[in-house]
Amino acid sequence: MRTPSLRRVLAVVVSVAVLVCGSAAAQAESAAGRTPKPTVVLVHGAFADASGFNDTIALLQAAGFPTIAPANPLRDAAGDAAYISSVLGTITGPVILVGHSYGGIVITNAARGHTNVKALVYLGAFAPDQGESALQLATSVPGSLLGEALIMRRYPLPDGTIPPDGSGPADGYIDPAKFRQVFAADLPEHKTRLMAATQRPGSVAGLAGPSGAPAWKTIPSWYLIPTQDKVIPPAVQRTMAKRAGSNVREIRSSHVVMMSHPTAAVATVLAAYAATR
Repeated sequence: MRTPSLRRVLAVVVSVAVLVCGSAAAQAESAAGRTPKPTVVLVHGAFADASGFNDTIALLQAAGFPTIAPANPLRDAAGDAAYISSVLGTITGPVILVGHSYGGIVITNAARGHTNVKALVYLGAFAPDQGESALQLATSVPGSLLGEALIMRRYPLPDGTIPPDGSGPADGYIDPAKFRQVFAADLPEHKTRLMAATQRPGSVAGLAGPSGAPAWKTIPSWYLIPTQDKVIPPAVQRTMAKRAGSNVREIRSSHVVMMSHPTAAVATVLAAYAATR
């Protein structure tokens, strides 16, 4: 991937800050040297890994934000949230917690109990209420192509065995032939072929696992909705965002909005920063 020049990156970030956050954000940026910026923690979802945030991270780092994009285990909602919570526990100072797709369920639960998490940012993500799961939400209205595109692969139990009757845990992969249409229709085909080959599967247990008490009830949230999303129907995202009281922006994008439109993703983070600093 070609790294954008520092001058170009800074110009984009400053322009976005002014457009989205107004003059107050611009003044905040000019005073950045006097106040440490929050750490931005980015949590990926299923069928992807943290490298999907690379362009977003480059922009955030150029703007002076410490960033970390830990590996989401993608095993079960409670366990994945506990892992990300443990990462948050190692960070001093304020945090802006960002989730994409299933990563939204993870941050909704991981943020509980961390008073330094100042904002939740959902980028084409799930923002569940207690008891809801990713699969339940994605299929609650028509529009998701994910279910019909999944290929299931069993993986061993903790003792190393796979039950012969076909029971036991399973991972879901997106069929490579359908990957671009479902997941990233606005990215170049040569790139989505690589993404399909290197995708990290989502376990059925994780995708079907119920969420706990949502952190968005006590932490302000921002939501970037990709209107061409074929994984999480935009109508579902609008419902979740309204319920959470999120600050909402919509953009014409596929599911991977942080890859298709990294400046919009950064603008959403900057809006959260300007409102909570």
